[in-house]
This record gives sequence, C-alpha cells and structure tokens, in this order.
Amino acid sequence: MKDFSYYQPTEIHFGWGKSGEVGSFVARFGTKCLIVTPSLWPELEKALAKMTESMRQNGVEVFHFSGVVPNPTTDSVDAGVEMAKANGVDVVLGVGGGSAMDTAKAIAVGATHPGRAWDYRLFTGNEITDKVLPIITVSTTSGTGSQVTPVSVVTNPEDKSKFALVDTLLCPRVSIVDPELMLTVPSHITASTGFDVFAHAFESYIHKNASPYTDLLALEAIRLVVENLPTAVNDGLSREAREKMAWADTLAGLCIANAGTTLPHGIGMAIGGHAPHVMHGEALAAVYPEFMDYTWASAVEKFAAVARILDPALAGVSDKEAAEKSTAAITEFLKKIGMWLDLAGLKVPESELEAIADDSVKLPDYEVNPRVATRDEILEMLKVSYSR
Repeated sequence: MKDFSYYQPTEIHFGWGKSGEVGSFVARFGTKCLIVTPSLWPELEKALAKMTESMRQNGVEVFHFSGVVPNPTTDSVDAGVEMAKANGVDVVLGVGGGSAMDTAKAIAVGATHPGRAWDYRLFTGNEITDKVLPIITVSTTSGTGSQVTPVSVVTNPEDKSKFALVDTLLCPRVSIVDPELMLTVPSHITASTGFDVFAHAFESYIHKNASPYTDLLALEAIRLVVENLPTAVNDGLSREAREKMAWADTLAGLCIANAGTTLPHGIGMAIGGHAPHVMHGEALAAVYPEFMDYTWASAVEKFAAVARILDPALAGVSDKEAAEKSTAAITEFLKKIGMWLDLAGLKVPESELEAIADDSVKLPDYEVNPRVATRDEILEMLKVSYSR
C-alpha cells in the first residue's frame, strides 16, 4: 500500500430533521451568528424560521445575509463581510447549496483578515490564519461537498476569473446534513448537483494523491449516485433516493478534501469564470465525455472499475475493453439524468473558448490528472464539447 494521510476536522451530524438542532451547535462557538443564504423560497423560509428559533432558544442573536448568488462573486462576499463586521458576529452559518456554504466561508475570512476575502485565494501568498470565524453549514442540495471541504470558490466578474480559497481552517466546525431539506430541490438542479457528486468521487479516485481510504469512499459514492440519482431526478420526494444522495455527497466531499479534483474541474471552473450563468455541474457534464475519452488509457484499471458500476454488462470483459467503453457508459448516464449537454446549448460564447483554455491551466487540477493535458489539447476538448 502507498503511504497516505487522511484528515477531517468537521463534526458531521446526518439525519432527517437534524437542521432543527442547529442552535445547540452554533451556541458552542458564539453568541452572534450571521446566517448566509440565497434568496428564500417557501420551503427554505420555513426551515430557516425553525433554525432561527432554535438559535434564539440557545441564546444566539441572529443576523441574516440573503445576498448569495450562484457562482459566488466578490461583490456578494464583500457585502456579506460588511454585514458581519457591522454586527460584530462571532460565528457564520451557511445554509443552502455550495454557493451559500462557499460564501459563508469567504465571509468568515474577509471579516477577520486585512483586505478582501478575494486576496486570500490560491497563489497570492496571503495566508488564512486562525482568526477566521467558526463556520457551520446546513446543506440543502446534494452536490458540492462543501460541508466537509477546506475550499471556498469565488468568481471575480472584473477579470472573469474563478479561483478558490483553500485552507483546512475553512473546513466547517460542524456540518448538518438533513435530507429533509432536499426533498423539494427542482429536478434539473438535482441532476446538476448530483452529477457534481459523481465527478468529485470519480476524480478523487483517479487523482494522483488518491489513497486506499479515499478510494473506498469514492467507489461507494459513485455506486450510490449511479443507483439513486436517476430516481431523485424523476421523483424528488423519494426519501430513500434523497437520503442516499445526501450521503454520497458527503462521502465525495470527504474524498476531495483529502485527494482533490482533476482536469474536468479545472475546465469547469474556467467555464464558470467566463460564463457565470452556467451551473458547475452543467459545465462538468458538457466536457466529461471528452475528458473520459482523453484519459481512460492512462488509468485503465480505475476507469474499468467505474465503467462496470455505470454498466454492469461490462463485468465480463477485460479491463481495457471496460475502460474504453467508459465514455459510452457516462454518455448513457448523462442522458438518463437529463444532463447530455453541450457548451453551445449552455450559451457559452464560442469566442471565449481560447480564454477558457488559457484559464484551465492556471489551476493545478490538470496537473494531477492521470494524463496531463496541454493547453491546446484542452482547447480541442472544448471545441468538441461545443456542439454535439
């Protein structure tokens, strides 16, 4: 076995109705809490009312920032930071999908560090310190795994760049995963975030820093997604499918917290920087077949293992044949969940493809892929992904 390390500081509370206990967790870390959410929809408003009451019963004063936007922007984060500073909050609670949790993490940095939260993204040389506010999360989608990761992804519209703040200090102190909050997530959002779960697990599985521990978690997450995401997409009220997807999301988050993502995520983030209206899962789905086709020969055994989960009929063929058919298998899965997409259909400007390729190699994800792509090879993948 290869040498490896595994670290996970987040306290996880998983189960139906767990979000109603949030006040007791928040009170352990502070008495003034900033709740960070997107604009409220009826179900979230009801859930938030219960959470707010739980905090008040535990002696916590509550302030609410509802300015979270998809693909969180520097402007949104800065506005949240101002509210946190103005009210002297000492703990941040992110309630929502990945955008809300990532925004909460960035606010926790910006409220306690000189300059802007954006100044603490990767490669700036600025270090996040233990002054960062305690972070607690309540996830409402099964997708990003942000509830257990040290990552906050932020977009700067000024230069069309999308980068991450990364530090173990950004791992939430407490993560509440309550499948009840996911029952009313719309079908397409379920599919998009759910495919992100698959991508997290798969990419950590083939990552150069994968370990026996993350492999174990990743394969289970992949199995759960393949078996349950189609049901969750077609029947959002299926409690079993929602529960299994919430667990798969958590497992995949634990994987990327300890291994990481590879080539598709770097490309997906670059797409998001230049086309912020595109959901992260959509960007991944649009480029995944080309990524699979490009990479499988460099990790035959692992691609074969995942291909057989996607298509059990491949159980009797050789590893090479199964791996080679992994592209067809992922294509069928994408069609099954309504995510067979191309960049043109997602309204990504064709004129931006060169810049997206440039930005895809500014992030380290491509370097840890089993086959390391050049900028021009990434551009070719984008061109093929543009129109199917």
